[in-house]
Parts: sequence; structure tokens; C-alpha cells
Amino acid sequence: MSVEELVVLVDDSGAPIGSAPKLSVHTTDTPLHFAFSCHVTNADGAVLITRRALSKKTWPGVWTNSFCGHPAPDEAIEAAIHRRALQELGMEITNIRPLLPDFRYRAVDASGIVENEICPVFAAEAVTDPNPAANEVCEWQWVSPDKLRSAIDGAPFAFSPWLVWQHEQLVEQKLS
Repeated sequence: MSVEELVVLVDDSGAPIGSAPKLSVHTTDTPLHFAFSCHVTNADGAVLITRRALSKKTWPGVWTNSFCGHPAPDEAIEAAIHRRALQELGMEITNIRPLLPDFRYRAVDASGIVENEICPVFAAEAVTDPNPAANEVCEWQWVSPDKLRSAIDGAPFAFSPWLVWQHEQLVEQKLS
């Protein structure tokens, strides 16, 4: 028996105001909710990018960061990151650290589905190689940070909007 996944609904300041089933939240009028993104690197310094499964409700088949997820009500963010790394990528990670703690975005995909998230961004290191769940990821690749930067700059339409915006903020931080 599967357990219904809940997301934490938040007000404009990020304070929790309730929860709702994940499957019912992502619509053309998605309420603001809490999420996270994680960028995983390996021992060689390569970054893991993933291509979202073609069966995903939002942004199917789009290349994106290593993985994303939603902490459950009362779940610590680090525990949620470890949980999603195992569920989505079948991999263990370590050394989780914040990259963009205040990242927030709203985006609409081609079908009209809205993502509306307060979504802190983290980095982590791979302990194992990915063995992704087919309903989450259809392809994955380790790439050098320079190649990823070039690909995003040259073809941003091939990537999730949140990865493009995260990339812009990370580049901006390194230059300031």
C-alpha cells in the first residue's frame, strides 16, 4: 500500500499554513509550497544532471539538476534530501550543504501546469552512482561544471526553468 505524499503549503513569508496531497497541488493554479533542489557532484567534480521521465506531470523529458523534492510535514530538510536521493536516483549522498537558501520561483510548463515553490538549493556529494527510478528519470549524465554552464547558456530551452534560474544566481554569486 503506497502512502499519499503530502507537500507543505506556505504563505508568502514561507511560514507553513497546512499541507495537501502532492498529486492534487500541481495544477494551473498551484499554491505556494515548500520544496528543494539538489546538485550532486562526484569524486571527479562532475555534476549529475538528469532528464525527467516522459511520464512526469510537469516538464516531462526536460534536463534538470540532479533531483528535486518536497519535504513532508514535520520532516527535516536534510532527511527529505536523503530520502529523495534514494527514491528518485537510488543513490546515497553525503555532505549536504546550502547553495541558494532563499531560492524561490514560479514557472508554467507547456501544458499550463504551474510550479510555485520556495525551493532552497543544496549541493551534495555522491557516495554511489545513480540507479534511477524509471518513473522519475529517463536519462542521466555526469558533466563538468564548465560543460553544463555552456549547455545552459547555449540552449536554456532544453533545461528546466528552475535549473536555468539557479545557474544564473550561482554564476552571479561567484562574480560578486
